Amino acid sequence: MRPRYSEEEFARRGDEIYDRDILPRLKPADKGIVAIDIETGEYEIAPDELTASNRLLTRRPEAQVWIRRIGSPYLYRFGYHEKSVA
Repeated sequence: MRPRYSEEEFARRGDEIYDRDILPRLKPADKGIVAIDIETGEYEIAPDELTASNRLLTRRPEAQVWIRRIGSPYLYRFGYHEKSVA
């Protein structure tokens, strides 16, 4: 499927939906990845991006999917970062 929006608009819409609609509903136990349809606001949460996007695309085959890691503005981080020990 071809994107219907520029990269900037895709990111703006995805982040806006996440901040406005999804973040307030998340529980402390929610971890992993959220796949968001930037046109409808529907979303799926799963441990990995493939599972989250496949679940969303099963329900909405025409979805324009934005993927984000819960609790982070980024899907992946590169470079050094300390790992917390629980």
